[in-house]
Amino acid sequence: MIFGNIRNLSEYSYLDSQIKECFDYVKEHDLMSFEKGTHKIDGDRLFVNIVEYTTTTPEERFWEAHRQYLDIHVMLDGPEQIDVNFIENMEQKEFQPEGDFLPLDGEPNSHVVLNEGDFLICYPHDAHRTAVQVDGPKAIKKAIFKVKIQ
Repeated sequence: MIFGNIRNLSEYSYLDSQIKECFDYVKEHDLMSFEKGTHKIDGDRLFVNIVEYTTTTPEERFWEAHRQYLDIHVMLDGPEQIDVNFIENMEQKEFQPEGDFLPLDGEPNSHVVLNEGDFLICYPHDAHRTAVQVDGPKAIKKAIFKVKIQ
């Protein structure tokens, strides 16, 4: 996984061109004005999910990972903690290919807090638990880019 902020993108010149394409999209579009839901960019190869929700306790959330897509979380508004671990450290449940969803159980070995402009890139071995509150529940808006890798 890679954690950073879009204002420092020049430090990430080594990123794959498809990931850079997502960051270019962020620069060229006012994602705060996008409605909740899925927005196609290039068919099933690349799309962005705009989500809005209220963060909550870790106990109310679930662990996940993906096999077919990278997740690129870009915070648009609000603070959100994302707990992280590697899938090898977790109990893996049955993969659900129709939603590219690998449910997991376990404990975090770390976390990141996303504020406006922060991003987190999650690769297939990166378990993540999103929507965890920071100093109490808060409404957030976030873009989650999905980049097909298989």
